[in-house]
Amino acid sequence: MEIERKFLVKSNEWRQMAVGKRYRQGYLSTDKDRSVRVRTIGEVGYLNIKGISVGACRSEYEYEILLSDADEMLDNLCLQPLIEKKRSEIAFEGLVWEVDEFEGANQGLIIAEVELETEDQFFAKPDWIGEQITGDPRYYNANLIAHPFNTWKE
Repeated sequence: MEIERKFLVKSNEWRQMAVGKRYRQGYLSTDKDRSVRVRTIGEVGYLNIKGISVGACRSEYEYEILLSDADEMLDNLCLQPLIEKKRSEIAFEGLVWEVDEFEGANQGLIIAEVELETEDQFFAKPDWIGEQITGDPRYYNANLIAHPFNTWKE
């Protein structure tokens, strides 16, 4: 079970603590009740299945797959455009925040998320954390394919 909170990032203070990895991911299914994602992180491939979100919770399964299989699925089977981003992990007050800086059709979007043990767990927020967007479907990676950030109207 994945329990996470998502936020927009409001300043660049996080960058001084960041060492990021490149992610390339695409979706085989973006059904609202479930998603099936293929992802590469550096030289490793993954297949990920997530269930419907209920509040900040949803079921999640992830499996390592051959990099060549992941690349082939991303190039030939996944919905386009792919999600390309740099993810940095930043420790703060006993938790790890994942900051995604999107590229390509979603360039300019920066989202931070934190995984929790329980849905009502208290956690401190770094100063660079902005508006909470947990549960806002516009920011789901699966929806950023059909409606990239660069096409949004203010």
